[in-house]
Amino acid sequence: MHYYLIIPAHNEAQYIALTLQSIEAQTLPARKIVVVNDHSTDETEEIVNSFIQRNPNLSLVNNISEAEHQPGSKVIRAFQKGLDTLDGDYDFIVKLDADLILPANYFETIAAHFQSDSKIGMVGGFAYIQKNDQWILENLTDKDHIRGAFKAYRKACFEQIGGLKPAMGWDTVDELLAKFYGWKVVTDETLKVKHLKPTGASYNKTARFKQGEAFYSLGYGFWITTIASAKLAMMKKKPLLFLDYIRGFWKAKSAKKPLLVTEEQAKFIRSYRLAKMKNKVFR
Repeated sequence: MHYYLIIPAHNEAQYIALTLQSIEAQTLPARKIVVVNDHSTDETEEIVNSFIQRNPNLSLVNNISEAEHQPGSKVIRAFQKGLDTLDGDYDFIVKLDADLILPANYFETIAAHFQSDSKIGMVGGFAYIQKNDQWILENLTDKDHIRGAFKAYRKACFEQIGGLKPAMGWDTVDELLAKFYGWKVVTDETLKVKHLKPTGASYNKTARFKQGEAFYSLGYGFWITTIASAKLAMMKKKPLLFLDYIRGFWKAKSAKKPLLVTEEQAKFIRSYRLAKMKNKVFR
């Protein structure tokens, strides 16, 4: 299978060489790799150019955007800049962060999953972070969810869900829409990705309400948002985040912000989330 990689990068000089080295070591190489240098003020561009000299499949796109790192919108707009430079001659496409070390068989294994079942629309591994000199699971989500740092999409699935949405919650709505259209989402616990920078490390304080706004934009409704907010705050071991998430939800609702999904899709999403919650309670 042929695949393309798009790597948004904002001030990733500390990590991006390690990411590109792990991409070069893949047993199934990418046909095209695009790094989108998104308003970096460090040596990100120079480091990528040094890799381009030895890899003809690698290219660089410079993008001018806000320097402030807001979750969701900034990274997906950069991703779209990279996507605009590519043709459609791929079997699957990957949005990849610039602070990862991938196992050498990562994309060979991803391709094998896609080849095993034509209804598999998305595949990904699991993120591990370094703590006390050990690599441990970055346990922020359910194990059936693919982290936004490394999402691989079958071309037909990617097109049917309408690509990626430049908003907080993009890496949840993509999976929910895939399921709405009948696609399978597969996670592979054997694929352990080293995540060099903890999730959300560069978000500023003004972003703390964004998660609640995202829950609203996904069509969750108040009660599902309340449960999801409590769970996420506990997983992050920061109970007071629960209040920020709820404030964010009501802020978005009061402003009547548009949803990321249609009413029909929102109804499906609520039913799906409620069914998952019931299964966990009664299993």
